[in-house]
Formats: sequence, C-alpha cells, structure tokens
Amino acid sequence: MPRILIADDNPSNAELLDAHLDGSGFETKLVYNGEDTLTAARDWKPDLILLDVMMPKMSGFEVCRRLRADFATKDIAVLMVTALDQATDVETAVDAGTDDFITKPINKTELLLRVRAMLASRAEKTEVDRALAYIGKVQQGL
Repeated sequence: MPRILIADDNPSNAELLDAHLDGSGFETKLVYNGEDTLTAARDWKPDLILLDVMMPKMSGFEVCRRLRADFATKDIAVLMVTALDQATDVETAVDAGTDDFITKPINKTELLLRVRAMLASRAEKTEVDRALAYIGKVQQGL
C-alpha cells in the first residue's frame, strides 16, 4: 500500500487532504510543520509527500530542498500544495526540487489523478533502477 505523508500547518487542510485520499488505497500520516516532515520522511519512508508551501519556521520550499539534499529522502516524490499561484512561486518550487504542484482550493479528482500519476511514475523509476542494478551486477560477473 503506497504511503503518503501529508504536511500542512493547518490541521483542517491536512485533514481535508486526508479525507480526499480516504478509501483510495493509500496509507496516510499527517504532520504539521517542516521539522516533523523531515523526520517523518526519514523514519516513515513515504512514497509521496503532499507538502504545503506556507508553513511557519520552515517553508515547504526549504523542506523540499532539504529532502533533495538528504540521500535517505532524495527520491521521495513531492507534490507541493499551495495557495500561491504566481510564476515566481512555481519557479521557486521547481528550483527547490518539487516534482509537481497543485493549487488550493484542492479539487479531489485532480488531487487523486496527480497522486496516482506520481506514484505510478515512481514505481516505474524504481523498476528501471532495479533492472539497471541487475545489469550492472551481471556485467561485473562477466
């Protein structure tokens, strides 16, 4: 079962995202700040993080930068959830390493489509990485 970490400083927003995902075959965990997001990413090892941009102490942009800089979390898919919609915000999100972003208010159908697409893409990447590792081992054995 795919694991999705929901990170939003507003509990109502986090619970709404969780409710949108409920019954769709995902295991979810909610956290409410950037530090807890980084800890949960390392310890819980989610497949995807729904990451709010505007959080106190550490923005979602900074959380994403730190996720990408850490070997243990660099490959976790990140979908930034934001009320920001300026082109510069999108550029900042991309520069921070996000895989995609979705703007508030969240449409349940759009959220589910993006989540499923991101998880499918991650699964394909994992399979390709495994195949390449196997080929490398076979080649070393020759």
